[in-house]
Amino acid sequence: MLVDQTQTVTAELSMIGASMAAEELVIPVPGIMRGKQRPRFSRKNGRTYTPDQTVNLEAHVKQCAIQAVGQPCLSGPLYMSIDVGVSIPKTWPKRKQTEAANGTLRPTGKPDLDNIIKLVADALNGIVWGDDAQIVAQVATKHYAVFPGTVIRVRAI
Repeated sequence: MLVDQTQTVTAELSMIGASMAAEELVIPVPGIMRGKQRPRFSRKNGRTYTPDQTVNLEAHVKQCAIQAVGQPCLSGPLYMSIDVGVSIPKTWPKRKQTEAANGTLRPTGKPDLDNIIKLVADALNGIVWGDDAQIVAQVATKHYAVFPGTVIRVRAI
């Protein structure tokens, strides 16, 4: 399915004269990925703040990116793909766990892909790209995995 989506994006980009032949940056992020949470409001002083869980996960993604690719700060239009491996619930029956591991069963619950995209895009600002507005094409997928983790791929187009 990811191959089909990538081929679709490649075809769309070729229609507008873009190429996907540029060097690809691959950023593995081990561990459970969560979506970006909404800002919260303090009852004491009415100020907004970002929840600690989001701040910590963004810092983890930043650190993984710096370890994997340094700080290239790409310019121009970019393509990004995110592949999220969600852990298989241990409480499921063995048959259902096997279906999930084989890819016949896909995760349809939390975390939401759009919130994961927001978290990753914001976390990589100033590290992989100057601003996430440079992302002009993206593919995001979720699947079950024995070891949860996320793989982010970025390339100039």
